[in-house]
Amino acid sequence: MLVTVPQLHGRSFLAEKDFTKEEFVYLIDLAFKLKDEKKHGIPHRHLEGKNIALLFEKPSTRTRCAFTVACVDLGAHPEYLGKDDIQLGKKESIEDTAKVLGRMFDGIEFRGFDHKKVEMLAEHSGVPVWNGLTDRWHPTQTLADFLTVKENFGRLEGIKFVYVGDGRNNVANSLLVGGALVGMDVRICTPESLFPEPEVIELAQKFAEESGGRVTVTSNVEEGVAGADAIYTDVWVSMGEEDKFTERIALLSPYQVTMDMIKKTGNDKVIFLHCLPAFHDLETSYGKDIYEKHGMPEMEVTDEVFRSEHSKVFDQAENRMHTIKAVMAATLGHLE
Repeated sequence: MLVTVPQLHGRSFLAEKDFTKEEFVYLIDLAFKLKDEKKHGIPHRHLEGKNIALLFEKPSTRTRCAFTVACVDLGAHPEYLGKDDIQLGKKESIEDTAKVLGRMFDGIEFRGFDHKKVEMLAEHSGVPVWNGLTDRWHPTQTLADFLTVKENFGRLEGIKFVYVGDGRNNVANSLLVGGALVGMDVRICTPESLFPEPEVIELAQKFAEESGGRVTVTSNVEEGVAGADAIYTDVWVSMGEEDKFTERIALLSPYQVTMDMIKKTGNDKVIFLHCLPAFHDLETSYGKDIYEKHGMPEMEVTDEVFRSEHSKVFDQAENRMHTIKAVMAATLGHLE
């Protein structure tokens, strides 16, 4: 049975590091409950009459859809504001924009580039602010990832969770710190030149000491994936870094998630996760362009793995909605 965590009400959700293990796990368990209620048609309109601003400097299929549907299911009205709809940091300062939006909306989601912007929105708006992705952290994604893990294994503590690929992006940061926070054996497997920043590793190690988890950062694939319960990857080049494709392909080709890598785990029950979109075939113009320029029909994961029984990527994508719903309900709603 869920126990309400009153400390969450009125708080923003900007990064995993801002929460205790108990608070973070509570959000995952609340998401599980809300997912079950949706499946069985049980209303959960904890945000009846609320108005939510969705600020998107950076576009996204899953984040936009997840926040929009979550708002509607919770009884709130979502208002999408794209990069051309507002003057955030252009003709109007972030502080002034935050104060205006805080007078009109009950909560604000922000998805963009500079993490400082979401921090300033939280500082000056006076309402809960939720991070839909910044260059530093992607906490709503981590919640969805860990809900997917818990659905498959029934626990988080002790799970051998391996992220393979670009170890210095927002997803890697969040998974390393978030995994350590909840007591996982979390590993980043990446070339040495892409190891997470030292302060991120130190923060993760601190959380691991408190939770009983374990942190490993290695360039050795065999060492990294041995015994893994979950293998996770992301695109090799993030939005805005397209000029790095040649460099990243050379660095990260040995870290492509293949069926051979899956077998190296020695675990028949290992699951594959990806935050999407994934470049696993030539069915996108982006994928075709990469193939024409670099000769790679598959990038960070092979189509064989992506479509295999190990893959839980679409469960994971759906779980963005349920976990985002949990964050909004816990920080803005009045749960009994």
